[in-house]
Amino acid sequence: MATTGSSRRLGSASSTYYRCAVAMLVELDHATALAADRAVLSGISLTVNSGDRLGVVGINGTGKSTLLSILAGTRVVDDGVIRRGRGATLHALDQHPDLGHGTVRDVVGSGWRVDAALDRLGISHLIDQSVTTLSGGQTKRVALATAAAEEVDLLILDEPTNHLDLAGVLWLEEWLSSTTAAVVLVSHDRYLLDRLTTKMVELDRGAAFTHHGGYSSYLEAVATRDEHAAAAESTRKNLARRELAWLRRGAKARTRKPQARITAAHALLDGGPQAAARSGDLALETQMARLGNQVFELQNVSVAFDGATPILRDVNLLIGPGDRLAIVGANGAGKSTLLDLLAGVRDATSGRLVTGPTVVVGYYDQHASDLDPNATVREVVAGPYRPPGSPEDLALMQRFWFTGSLPFTAVRELSGGERRRLQLLAVLAQGPNVLLLDEPTNDLDLETLRVLEEFLDDWAGTLIVVSHDRAFLEQMTDTVLHITPSGSIAEVPGGLDAWVQGLRTTPSRRQQPQRAVDHPPTSGPAIPLGRQLRDAEKEMTRLQRQCDKLSELLLTVTDHQEAATLGAELRALREDLHAAEEAWLLLAASD
Repeated sequence: MATTGSSRRLGSASSTYYRCAVAMLVELDHATALAADRAVLSGISLTVNSGDRLGVVGINGTGKSTLLSILAGTRVVDDGVIRRGRGATLHALDQHPDLGHGTVRDVVGSGWRVDAALDRLGISHLIDQSVTTLSGGQTKRVALATAAAEEVDLLILDEPTNHLDLAGVLWLEEWLSSTTAAVVLVSHDRYLLDRLTTKMVELDRGAAFTHHGGYSSYLEAVATRDEHAAAAESTRKNLARRELAWLRRGAKARTRKPQARITAAHALLDGGPQAAARSGDLALETQMARLGNQVFELQNVSVAFDGATPILRDVNLLIGPGDRLAIVGANGAGKSTLLDLLAGVRDATSGRLVTGPTVVVGYYDQHASDLDPNATVREVVAGPYRPPGSPEDLALMQRFWFTGSLPFTAVRELSGGERRRLQLLAVLAQGPNVLLLDEPTNDLDLETLRVLEEFLDDWAGTLIVVSHDRAFLEQMTDTVLHITPSGSIAEVPGGLDAWVQGLRTTPSRRQQPQRAVDHPPTSGPAIPLGRQLRDAEKEMTRLQRQCDKLSELLLTVTDHQEAATLGAELRALREDLHAAEEAWLLLAASD
């Protein structure tokens, strides 16, 4: 799907009045798109009208980008009909835009809309830079600024939030909410989908299911559809059993016709509903190495590139076991640099980083750069120290839906989503007790993302996340740390909600620094009250999670002795939780 600096006409020339009044923009009538070995889209029908806000969802490989390419006119269908509104224009944004040549100004043009978009996206300083020298994230933001500056009837956006920081995502949400153009959107950002869309299109094994309403309505519809399918399957099985029992009780003289009915009844019992797009659940159970009391301590750490101004400056930070930290800040502020430092990929320019002796780091970086493009999936899973194809590895690959010929497929032949899923598998297979996740939601489909969240919710290690995904950060982290423009680390009072609200109300991208996190060494002076409050909150959260987990486990236990043991553990945990709450109340009263 090409990204250009000018709009494309969907149909023949027409007056401005007609363009504004057009109802139908694009219509697919039983459209089919073929890949080498299968139909990516099979006979789907879809209409995009003026004012529509369509969200497109589906697991990796179901044809979301293919559908957007067909709607944009950059890919033809192998069968079916496409109708386009006369005189209507569109702008399409690919996952990996091609800006051509020239400077940023040459590409985006001029005008107040352009300048406002460049400022909100934090790339005004790049205006005279050649587009061929931009990073992937900078390229995406320039392409977004170009799209925002045009007046078109239809916007087609493929994962527009990738490479944006939270401020950029909020700007995108505001722009799409206010535009008069129809929008067709592929995104993993659930907040954006829920707040923007009025219709959801779900792709599943070549078919398209349309759900009226936003993302929440889509989830309700899917749940209802699954319930109906389960009920229909139960009814079908019961009818078949009754039919078979009646026929078996019949007279022995009955021969061919009853036998045919018996055969048909057996077929009903042996059959079943359509197989799921992915068989089974994504069971993410890994053995975690024991984590001691010390994880990371940064003492006056600074990081600079080639003698330039430090991107991180005099950072003092203490990260303990069970901490769940969200790292936020503008693009280029040093979020990925901090994760590289903690992972041992990059050294500090000055200061000291102390890593606990029991720490086993799993680093899920933004670009899957640690995957050998020539290695097969099963070789990546096995790693360098054991032969590929063991039963344990096969089970892991199956849990991550690497089945059929995929285990023997080279990394370079995988889709972006499949590479990210493989990288996730390779990281978790190490059994880490500290997870560093850099934009983990990029290129993961929503199904994989939800199961990852379920795994992390019960995972007991230390979690440090860089992400623009508000839903992911909200569910997975307890503390928000902001990398300020000066390069220091600042905790955000009030957490993610306060940070997002500050971004909404601040007119400029230049955020005001929060108070810096300056944790003293454990052997130093008394711990500040604010730090004690945060530790108490984390302890309450940890204990509450354990209580919830034990409560759920008790519901499934049938052995009386085991239930009594678990009940005693739950009572002790609740007492600990009550004591932690009392301690927090005392600290809060003295604040």
